[in-house]
Amino acid sequence: MNREPIDTLKGIGDKTGKLFYKVGVETVEDLLEYYPRAYDTYEEPSLIGDLKPDRVMTVAGMLYKTPDVKRYSHIQVITTTLKDSTGTLALTWYNMPYLHSTLKAGMRAIFRGRIVKKSGRLTMEQPEVFTPEAYEQVVHSMQPIYGQTKGLSNKTVVRAVKQALENRMMVRDYMPADLRKKHELAEYNFAIEHIHFPEDRKELLFARKRLVFDEFFLFLMAVRRLKEQREDKKSKFSFQLSSTVEEIKESLPYSLTKAQENVLKEVYKDISGGQVMNRLVQGDVGSGKTIIAILALLQAAYNGYQGALMVPTEVLAKQHFESMTELFEAHGIEKVPILVTGSMTAKEKRIAYERIASHEADIIVGTHALIQEKVVYDKLALVITDEQHRFGVGQREMLGKKGEEPHVLVMSATPIPRTLAIIIYGDLDISVIDELPANRLPIKNCVVDTGYRKKAYEFIRQEVAAGRQAYVICPMVEESEMIDAENVVDYTKVLKGELPGIAVEYLHGKMKPKEKNKIMERFAGGEIKVLVSTTVIEVGVNVPNATVMMIENAERFGLAQLHQLRGRVGRGKHQSYCIMVNGSDQDGTKERLDILNKSNDGFFIASEDLKLRGPGDIFGIRQSGDLEFKLGDIFTDANILKTVSEEVKLLFQGDPELHKEEHYELKIRLEEYLAKSYDKLNL
Repeated sequence: MNREPIDTLKGIGDKTGKLFYKVGVETVEDLLEYYPRAYDTYEEPSLIGDLKPDRVMTVAGMLYKTPDVKRYSHIQVITTTLKDSTGTLALTWYNMPYLHSTLKAGMRAIFRGRIVKKSGRLTMEQPEVFTPEAYEQVVHSMQPIYGQTKGLSNKTVVRAVKQALENRMMVRDYMPADLRKKHELAEYNFAIEHIHFPEDRKELLFARKRLVFDEFFLFLMAVRRLKEQREDKKSKFSFQLSSTVEEIKESLPYSLTKAQENVLKEVYKDISGGQVMNRLVQGDVGSGKTIIAILALLQAAYNGYQGALMVPTEVLAKQHFESMTELFEAHGIEKVPILVTGSMTAKEKRIAYERIASHEADIIVGTHALIQEKVVYDKLALVITDEQHRFGVGQREMLGKKGEEPHVLVMSATPIPRTLAIIIYGDLDISVIDELPANRLPIKNCVVDTGYRKKAYEFIRQEVAAGRQAYVICPMVEESEMIDAENVVDYTKVLKGELPGIAVEYLHGKMKPKEKNKIMERFAGGEIKVLVSTTVIEVGVNVPNATVMMIENAERFGLAQLHQLRGRVGRGKHQSYCIMVNGSDQDGTKERLDILNKSNDGFFIASEDLKLRGPGDIFGIRQSGDLEFKLGDIFTDANILKTVSEEVKLLFQGDPELHKEEHYELKIRLEEYLAKSYDKLNL
């Protein structure tokens, strides 16, 4: 593998190198695995009469006149008109004055750009210009579109990837030849090249199938290794179930649902059964997983042990810690919770570490800072990870090593159909909380088109006036060259104009952790009224006062992901609403979104989505992007996942230690994969 730094490529200096670092690309190997997130297909030119707004389209015709150049304060606007046998089309460019001398009346050319409707007529904005011969070279080809950040254009990424592919040393294919043949998988080097630059869709799907197969294969082999290490391990921590915890449960201001009681019994049976517990609790957003975690942690504390709760964000960690502290004070519980996060000062951390090591603290709540080397526990008997899909296989193993094989309870609000959950969480037993507490008001849903936006803004204004808050979700951080989707940064500017006097801020995954925490804290505290965000909010914070979830370009998200986002509202006593804005007029999009309109049951939605999405449906935003797969999606690629699961099982049955000669490369690749999981932790 090519581990050379990205700036060893020609044309990538310090400045561009830093921009690549921002998107997670540090080495040439990272770049080759920085797969396109979409592809731009150059279609045959359309007739002007067939053009449709809000799409990138291509037209051929004759220029009616030489372009005009108009100067405004900070901008130059170049306009002309194109005609063909079916009509005329306005063409507009910004800050490209040289076109005045290159485009002339009577000239025949091909133009490609976004069609917009302005004052009742169609205009093509900022089109690319081709001679018919030049367009012939690219027609039907697929051009990659990469994730970008400000200052890093798609062209820069394309140039770098081409150079990396030209310079790379071919790697020996680690996938056993018989397996490749059996499942008609592309050779690895071919797949890497053609995932970036496919000739056509068929070639893209062929390359992608191989790389998705690899991702699932390595992941499931790693999970299998974990399972083998843990299987039937005797626990050093035997729990006598505490009657005090039972009394605390009975004195809560609400009764647990039947589903919660059943899951709690399964957890109690595991921790008092003599074997090490490895259990996943799947429960829809708001189904009451947290109280199960707290009761289990109290069982550990009342048995003289320590328990840890690890969550993905600092804001969530603080929130859990605060609600735990309140609960303990209200019920006179003398056990001590403590908070550990990355942003604490060195002094705060030192004090926290001392209190943990001396067992002054019984329950430790925090982010992945809990698994840093400096944290030393005293009898860590139970580890609970919340929103497991944010933690990789390596982290799970690392956390387990912090104690002498503690009991592990994993909690996830991602609704995954049971058949897939058994494969993905192969090293865990599975429990499901499949009912919501009785006091929950069902969220009111609606799917609308972009023409409804003004009404939606008015509705948000009314809710804010009534003292409530709102989320607006966009699929992108910044504007992309070719993808038509709302982006967080520009959208926030628009919304501030639409909602004067209302505090509107944005949040996205590329912000520094400190910035993110600050924004989330201000939103949770009610200072920010409307939060515009990417899906980073999915695992966010509990804001019971938020009653509106507006999702732009809802068609670009998987249904399970939309359901997760919707679960950010409906957490308080007020009626909540989810407005899904469908920005597409493609067939079937509205029907798909209507599933969410009709149901608030995450498991039903996930299984319906599984039925709807076929193996060729790879161009939407991925559903399960948090399960540490760059390309694979457990819904879209469910068939590949099931096949890989069978193959991994057969492989380990025939060669458990991967000692056979034909598995030599595979063994090395698996070791690299596991090492990389640890590298991510910076340990």
